[in-house]
Amino acid sequence: MCGIVVTHEVTDDGRQDQMLDRISHRGPDGAGSHRVGDAWLGHRRLAIVDVDGGTQPLIDDHGYVLVGNGEIYNHDALRAELGPERFTTASDNETALQAVVSWGPSAIERLRGMFAFAVAGEDGTLLAARDPLGIKPLYWARSGSQTMFASELRAFPEDARPLIEAFPPGHWWSRDQGLHAFADLSATGRPFATEDEARDAIREALGGAVRARMMADVGVGVLLSGGLDSSIVAAIAAGDAAERGVRLPSFAVGVEGSPDLLAARTVAEALDLEHHERIYTAEEAYETLDDAVRVIEHFDPALVRSAVPNHLVAELAARHVKVVLTGEGADELFAGYDYLREVQPDDLEAELLRSVKGLHQLNLQRADRTSMAHGLEARVPFLDLDVIAVAARVPVTWKLPGEHGQEKRLLREAFAGWLPDEILWRRKAQFGDGSGAADVLGAAISAHLDDAPAGGVRHEGLPPPRSAEEAFYQQIFVRHLGGVRADKVLGLSAHT
Repeated sequence: MCGIVVTHEVTDDGRQDQMLDRISHRGPDGAGSHRVGDAWLGHRRLAIVDVDGGTQPLIDDHGYVLVGNGEIYNHDALRAELGPERFTTASDNETALQAVVSWGPSAIERLRGMFAFAVAGEDGTLLAARDPLGIKPLYWARSGSQTMFASELRAFPEDARPLIEAFPPGHWWSRDQGLHAFADLSATGRPFATEDEARDAIREALGGAVRARMMADVGVGVLLSGGLDSSIVAAIAAGDAAERGVRLPSFAVGVEGSPDLLAARTVAEALDLEHHERIYTAEEAYETLDDAVRVIEHFDPALVRSAVPNHLVAELAARHVKVVLTGEGADELFAGYDYLREVQPDDLEAELLRSVKGLHQLNLQRADRTSMAHGLEARVPFLDLDVIAVAARVPVTWKLPGEHGQEKRLLREAFAGWLPDEILWRRKAQFGDGSGAADVLGAAISAHLDDAPAGGVRHEGLPPPRSAEEAFYQQIFVRHLGGVRADKVLGLSAHT
């Protein structure tokens, strides 16, 4: 939920208020700011937990101030340990504030969830932190003694754009102690001895992760592509919703007759979901392109193609709920991508870890931006730390499909009986392909491209475009975010 802006060594030129205004879409339910010492903290709120009382900035009895974006799923357990008398709200973010004030920066590694937050105090304290996967965004720009933080690139003033960097996931920074890592995604435990043991552990960990992410005082739904990953999430969440006497809302998008739409209908019927669809045309997809590139703050062609249907389905879902669950992360954990078939077994584990660590600048960036553009929060249960730990214990050879096998076999088998077989064993399709976006966009873009060669347009701070399509998207990116360096914020080698 929400968007944050923090500036250290505040000026009085109103720039911090302008920064906050530029991300108002992330928090349509309210805005607040507070100046403490030489820090200014601003917040745009999407009210999900403690709707009436969780307004930010949050301020404790000693004057420490927090602004946060995201959810702390284990906040009840931490609240009980800290002592309920310390709290004035039911906000999960207040738990982050009290934990840091009580236990110092080491408290951050005890937070389970997705988060980016900052804490400041009259004593000069200024601390910022981002969750281990980078599920929630955070950027910073440093110039001399001044430091600025914000949830999106567009928040920063134009003269600061060349200085913007992605704040590294799994790190905290304080003015006094600098940057420190608090999470290690490469840690592994004992490998599973049998496939039955692995399947049981996968089912238990993912079930717990989905149920934890149903935490909300507002409506929760699921983005349903009809693929394996979102369908498994929907099956678990539907069971949780049924126990509470409600039907789970689901949302699907695609061109008429697209595979994703048809598969999503099958899942929705099997699980008795409250299903909603958005059918779009080729013209609507093309007209969404500019918004999609501007919103996701990226120009990678595969990411843009999937961002178009993501943008459209988020718009639909936001009319009904404030929170959606997605299937992001399963392919990176369980080797779901086709290209991984060509990776040698000895190299597969390292490649999967690399892909998980890079999600914050690719799929997670797309998922966050397309949802938050509509005041909608996306949650990603496959990227729960317990699920990641379980996936790391699966021997790498069990993740290989074999000569004629199916990718993610163990994951599919773990949920046998939960879904129709035609869904459980459906082959992997990228969202942009399954929804029909890739086909209709390819044709539409081809009709609008210049005759200039793909590498003919070069932009300072961006890599040479790899195709005419990427050059087209780079032009849109530069129009909205010219001056931003791709190497610093997107993990891409930039042209110099």
